[in-house]
Amino acid sequence: MPVPFAADPPAEAISVTGWGRTAPSSARVLRPGTYEEAVRAVRECGGRGAIARGLGRAYGDAAQNAGGAVLDMTGLDRIHEIDAVNGLVVCDAGVSLHRLMQVLLPLGWFVPVSPGTRYVTVGGAIGADIHGKNHHTSGSFCRHVRAIELLTGDGETRLVTPEDEPDLFWATAGGMGLTGVVLAATVELLPVETSLMTVDTERATDLDDVMARLTADDHRYRYSVAWIDLLARGARTGRAVLTRGDHAPLDALPPRLRAEPLAFSPGARLPATPRFLPGGLLTRRSVGLFNEFWYRKAPREQRGRLRKLSSFFHPLDGLPDWNRIYGRGGFVQYQFVVGHGEEDALRRIVRRIGSRRCPSFLAVLKRFGDADPGWLSFPVPGWTLALDIPATLPGLAAFLDELDDEVAAAGGRVYLAKDARLRPDVLARMYPRLDAFRELRTRYDPRGAITSDLARRLGV
Repeated sequence: MPVPFAADPPAEAISVTGWGRTAPSSARVLRPGTYEEAVRAVRECGGRGAIARGLGRAYGDAAQNAGGAVLDMTGLDRIHEIDAVNGLVVCDAGVSLHRLMQVLLPLGWFVPVSPGTRYVTVGGAIGADIHGKNHHTSGSFCRHVRAIELLTGDGETRLVTPEDEPDLFWATAGGMGLTGVVLAATVELLPVETSLMTVDTERATDLDDVMARLTADDHRYRYSVAWIDLLARGARTGRAVLTRGDHAPLDALPPRLRAEPLAFSPGARLPATPRFLPGGLLTRRSVGLFNEFWYRKAPREQRGRLRKLSSFFHPLDGLPDWNRIYGRGGFVQYQFVVGHGEEDALRRIVRRIGSRRCPSFLAVLKRFGDADPGWLSFPVPGWTLALDIPATLPGLAAFLDELDDEVAAAGGRVYLAKDARLRPDVLARMYPRLDAFRELRTRYDPRGAITSDLARRLGV
């Protein structure tokens, strides 16, 4: 647990890990409750530096700092101002998307971008420049951020906007917390009439079928995603279930739901996942059976079904600590993107994963729209595939290294918010603005106060 910020003597180091639980390291975890305490923590962080951390949903080592300080920003959790007319919120970096939904939905506003969990802080959303099912229409999170209050490594606090300081703003967007500590942000919101979704679901027979459907029809939907069966082979390779929709208008609700159309009902949370589970629970056989069930359970074609926000955006949030189902060894969430025109690379990778028989049941395919200007932001126009793999799978490291090379050769990249294993030489091939990012970090942080396990591993 985080210690009180003003602990004296210095706090004892504790183990910190990402959501994948694959690369733990020890650090002093401090929990500033004011901006002044955060400033002091950065100025006095010592030779191993400091990194900000939110709710711990980065899968890899981005929010870890072995031997140094980790700033738990969840103590800075105030919503300062809501402009319910123009759809703007000013809040601390430690405010979660869950909290914003609780407060803003009754006022007719929704967060502009939501990933697969609402238990992400605003600071974390900026640091990872998170994307969601609506990237093809709305871009990444930072496209909707109007200002950032940023504590840089030189100990100074700056109000950064894309107009006044575009370099620092767009280096921070997706910069994995390495340009400084986000203290607060102003975010533009999305107007909605209800807290329900109107959803279309359909099956696709193989990878080419699902890509054709996404290409032809995605412009009709604000949100779009496809679950992929990566264990299917032969003519069924890449078979999928498409789920697409938009926020339901008021007139789509039956009379019984119109009394409280904007009520936020996240649903009951199931009992927590047991702390320790057998490492062999997710086998090729068990995941294969699940995938067959999930595909057959989906309707061949269903239009206009009303669903809760929570079931559409965040189905796993109802199962606390679901990452423990992979056992003590943890898991790797591997996400990559390749551009339009590189569909053959996607096909090859999907076939290789199927031939390798990787037991993945959380595999999703999406189409990205236009990229934001973020220097290390992940999305580029094209196809992104994310899959989970038990970290104990024999030969996994070498296999993923091979996939990295194939992605890089196709002009693609992997998502740093989910990474704990990428090689530095491959990173440079994937992110062409890496050298400029390094130079900017040095300019605003000459003593290297802001750093992380990811930064040291990749030489960022």
